[in-house]
Amino acid sequence: MPDEIRTVYYDAGLQVEAYRFVGVKQKFPPHFHDYYVIGFIEGGQRYLACRQQEYIIHPGDIIIFNPRDVHTCEQVDGRALDYRCINIQPERMMEIVQEITGRSDLPVFTQTVLCQSEFAPSLQELHAMICEGEPDFIKEERFFLLMGQLFQEYSDTPADGFYEVGVGFQDVCDYMEANFAGAVSLDELSALAGLSKYHFLRSFTRERGISPYSYLETVRIGHAKKLLEQGVPPADTALQTGFSDQSHFSNFFKRFIGLTPRQYMRIFIDERQVERIPPVKGVKGV
Repeated sequence: MPDEIRTVYYDAGLQVEAYRFVGVKQKFPPHFHDYYVIGFIEGGQRYLACRQQEYIIHPGDIIIFNPRDVHTCEQVDGRALDYRCINIQPERMMEIVQEITGRSDLPVFTQTVLCQSEFAPSLQELHAMICEGEPDFIKEERFFLLMGQLFQEYSDTPADGFYEVGVGFQDVCDYMEANFAGAVSLDELSALAGLSKYHFLRSFTRERGISPYSYLETVRIGHAKKLLEQGVPPADTALQTGFSDQSHFSNFFKRFIGLTPRQYMRIFIDERQVERIPPVKGVKGV
């Protein structure tokens, strides 16, 4: 149909595909995939049949298909389907399981539909990051934490396979403080901590009260504020503080500070201009 939009993105870092369907009214006959599908409904209601179970799925629901799960679906409310999903090949899924649990297993997800799932916003945000080409660190952080939660609650592969030791992570924090302007990676930080990426993310967040990526970006914001206060333009500030681009910097800065970088810089430019106003001749002070 002319109003349909179907797009596919491949993320080389995560090694997953991201599909997006907008305005789709097609009925899908019984079929299966050779890969895992983790998707969510953004708009429209659908009848879904999978593994001898029938569902009416709504916006906010998450859908999980294991490889070879036969399923069929069709629209039931007359509205078109808006749908996003992440597809994971079995060999990649096995690597993810190894990273999170230390075992070489393929998980079986035991629940097809997660109604109004609390994980839907996280999945939606991760999908958007893949489509928009966000930096690898933040995508990996969101990806592994989400997969660990899904394994723990909805699969036969529990995620708590390791005993997490409190290590303080001061060396990791010092490394981020010293290298904030460069391309810090999750691989580097987890290796420094001596943990798998997933268990580093969980342990660091538990002990520090903030995720590693948020810690790094907070350090970057602190240095960015100092540059902006000196009148360094936002584009140059973004470059000097390790942000991938000015747009990413502006969005993150506003979320943390409540102002855009340019608005923040103007405060200090205006203050300096006020300080430089010469006294008016012939006018005596009170």
